[in-house]
Amino acid sequence: MSTTTSLPVRLEALLGRDRVAASENDLQAFAIAGRTPAAVLKPQNAQEVAEGVRFAAVEKLAMVCCGSRSKLEIGMPPQRDDLALDMTGLGEIAHYDPADLTLSVEAGMPLAMLQFALKEKGQFLPLAVPFLDSATVGGAVVSGIDSTLRQQYGTTRDFLIGAEFVDGKGQICKSGGRVVKNVTGYDLHKLLIGSLGTLAAVTRLNFRTFPLPETYAGRLSSFSDAESAMHYRVALLKSGLSLSNLEVMSPEFSTMAATWLKAANQAIPEPLSSRDWNVYAACEGNKAVVQRVTREVEIHSAAAQAEKSETLSASPDENVGGFLPETYNYLIWASPSVALMRIALPNFTAGDAIEMLRFAQGGSLLCAFALRACGVAYLALLAEGEDAPAMDALSRAATDVFSSVAKKGGAATMLHAPLVVKQRAGIWGVKPPDFSLMQRVKAAFDPQNIFAPGRFLGGL
Repeated sequence: MSTTTSLPVRLEALLGRDRVAASENDLQAFAIAGRTPAAVLKPQNAQEVAEGVRFAAVEKLAMVCCGSRSKLEIGMPPQRDDLALDMTGLGEIAHYDPADLTLSVEAGMPLAMLQFALKEKGQFLPLAVPFLDSATVGGAVVSGIDSTLRQQYGTTRDFLIGAEFVDGKGQICKSGGRVVKNVTGYDLHKLLIGSLGTLAAVTRLNFRTFPLPETYAGRLSSFSDAESAMHYRVALLKSGLSLSNLEVMSPEFSTMAATWLKAANQAIPEPLSSRDWNVYAACEGNKAVVQRVTREVEIHSAAAQAEKSETLSASPDENVGGFLPETYNYLIWASPSVALMRIALPNFTAGDAIEMLRFAQGGSLLCAFALRACGVAYLALLAEGEDAPAMDALSRAATDVFSSVAKKGGAATMLHAPLVVKQRAGIWGVKPPDFSLMQRVKAAFDPQNIFAPGRFLGGL
């Protein structure tokens, strides 16, 4: 392997001086958990990505793919980080057919810029994810972060139809296609979703796009206890109404939403002003459908005897509809030390929600809880300090949550936490039964363990 002092020089000879950065400021910008790479590669196309990966394979270097770097802290810090691969140079729309509702876009393109381009054609991608102003398309996919529009449009798996990527051997590979149709073979591109960049360097992604909704609406209803809020949620789910989002928010989470709205100089809905459980039900589409759904939601809210209820705009930029996609972003900065957990249970009950909060409160921690569509919840464990007792309390609470969720047949992931808490409690709890299969997938994509080694589950 080359010495780190000669590494930038050798990379410049390979790709050109304008494709390599190695100043102290450049390297610090790509640091993960205080560790900086030896050089930053800035490829402008898939072929240059492949050349960089082949170089790393020959030199036995580890490589971390980066976009806007807003979610690099998800997962464990890589065991080695010799090269940062800055993918933002791949930022173009490669192919777009509005009539066919299909799109092929380079992975480094900012998601906000892509949504603006689609909006001009009356279309969009249902990726309502955190850090929308800065996140890249590739980062939104490989981070596996939840979209608040999952209830209506499904997850990324449902509208990602193909991808181009560079594997650990430096080969440019393709999976799926650019059109929506049935194809033979394996949808390998769907393995990239949530892989945290540990399988390959994603260079291009193909999506099915959707028509922009004609209008939006939302209703926020407050309840004095978790049981009433959860019963209302179940009633809405059973109604079959076409909802774009449905979220249950604990009093602590509701307070955070109110604080954000105030800071953004937006009106605070009356249901957020009290220490109650809140349920937000949103819909979008053509005016007739939205009006009908809004009326039905109002009827269900009255039947559930909501303490307070208010109709809101559900626009992605306004009110609660603007706060919820950024949940991850706001929660990780809500306290000096935060352990943010994503929890999925087959059937989330009011008792489950209360139990998650008690784990935190029993350890003298503050906490916030929000239940999203499809039984996915966020639990933020908030410590008011960064000292050893705070780390002990966070570690104990996270371990208890992992244990409880496993007993209920669910899955939990710690999306964000201080490094010491990650090391003590782990990121994913116990290893899943299919871990050996995950190891084989990693070996097939990345036989030399080049991409972010150790960032994923079990050291993958």
